[in-house]
Amino acid sequence: MNTAQLQKAIEHHFAAGPGAVGDDAAMTVFLTLRAALESGEVRAASPDPAAPTGWRVNAWVKQGILLGFRLGALQEFSAAGFSFVDKSTYPVRHFDAGGGVRIVPGGSSIRAGAYVARGVVCMPPMYINAGAWVDEGAMVDSHALVGSCAQIGKHVHLSAAAQIGGVLEPVNASPVVIEDDVLVGGNCGIYEGAIVRRGAVLAPGTILTRGTPIFDLVHGTTLRATAESPLIVPENAVVVPGSRAVSKGNGQQWGLSLYAPVIVKYRDEKTSLSTTLEDLLR
Repeated sequence: MNTAQLQKAIEHHFAAGPGAVGDDAAMTVFLTLRAALESGEVRAASPDPAAPTGWRVNAWVKQGILLGFRLGALQEFSAAGFSFVDKSTYPVRHFDAGGGVRIVPGGSSIRAGAYVARGVVCMPPMYINAGAWVDEGAMVDSHALVGSCAQIGKHVHLSAAAQIGGVLEPVNASPVVIEDDVLVGGNCGIYEGAIVRRGAVLAPGTILTRGTPIFDLVHGTTLRATAESPLIVPENAVVVPGSRAVSKGNGQQWGLSLYAPVIVKYRDEKTSLSTTLEDLLR
């Protein structure tokens, strides 16, 4: 079954609603999609130079992931001494040394339907959800989360406790995208379809949402999401948590400030040298 045929079949069975439950053909199509997701043949969002953001959402893939939840029944699982209950269609993925993925012991799990490329390092405990894409050489550090359908590029470092939000519904909503060579600092949170361009650095504690403006001190501009576009961090931007004074009403009277991410510089050789720690851990 080629990709066009798979898409047509997924859309057909998804449109059937609850009627797809118990349909062997629907289950076969879903399992085909799940295998294609794990092998990297299909993905929830794809690079597309013709798209306004450079990324295209593949809504039919998200429909297929949702179809899997509809078709699955609760099932008891056990792995590495732990027991849990989840949909039968989404067990924990199993890896072998031939796959080139390093999963350090300590309670990590990767759900079926996630793509994890060769050279990825997973430090415990971390979690990668169904539909996510984690590309070559990425590091997912302790307590980090890669949410459903999130796209993580090559040689990205997700530092400890970084949270990359997921999205399944609405099916046309853009997932969070972290492009190649990005450093995401500890305790960062990136949500609601934000795109972090190639080479950017997010300092620890940076939070990005659709409603979060970014203040670019270098260029004197303010970056915001729009109705047509998510929040986008520019290529090689170095973003740190900051604050801005409340200028009206009681906020001004009380001397309050609001959280504001700030671009303080753009990445240079010195910044790049500070991101090489993970090379020593491989």
